[in-house]
Amino acid sequence: MALAVKAFPLTVVSHVVGIVAVILVLVWTIHFRGGLAWEAVNKNLIFNIHPFLMLLGLIVIGGEAIISYKSLPLRKEVKKVIHLVLHGVALVLGIVGIIAAFKNHNESGIANLYSLHSWIGIGVISLYALQWVYGFVTFFYPGGSADLRRVSLPWHVVFGLTVYILAVGNSALGFLEKLTFLESSGIPKYGTEAFLVNFTAITTIIFGVFVIFSVISQPCAQPEDDHGAYSAI
Repeated sequence: MALAVKAFPLTVVSHVVGIVAVILVLVWTIHFRGGLAWEAVNKNLIFNIHPFLMLLGLIVIGGEAIISYKSLPLRKEVKKVIHLVLHGVALVLGIVGIIAAFKNHNESGIANLYSLHSWIGIGVISLYALQWVYGFVTFFYPGGSADLRRVSLPWHVVFGLTVYILAVGNSALGFLEKLTFLESSGIPKYGTEAFLVNFTAITTIIFGVFVIFSVISQPCAQPEDDHGAYSAI
């Protein structure tokens, strides 16, 4: 199934919305929450790394990895490398973002892994890593047999989109959880920061929606010599 529209305009919207989402989370963590730091007396600065890197990594760069593979008018092997590298960067940033959350909790005396957001988050990063490793071994190096790649490709796509949708949904859950804590600590429920956090979550969801739209839209034309069998590098 494919939408009767080219992927390119949808990916342009995705790029813009992704940039807006990153700017919004930076405004929130720096202007309202005091900044980002790996070592700080104020442990909240350590936590601020978590939402920034999770959104930048798993959501935005991970989404860019998905839409770049569909929309770029490049040879398949080039798109495969771009797809692989962007997902690898997203995975590393996601892991560092999760470490930042654990570091904040440990140094602040807060329990770990007590919320639904944290449970889903561990599941998402584990599945993301599994997907990346399987994709690397099967489609990149050393590369599986032609039959294995042919059978694996649709499952790779479906599994990858499932993990991505879970990541987007869990990011919204994370924004909700953090905002609930902040409001219980005294920030106005209808104040500027509360609206900013909610709008950031909505922007993140919109970005995810356009990533999915891009996947099910018509691909850009590929070079003439690139319509052959799917091969490993």
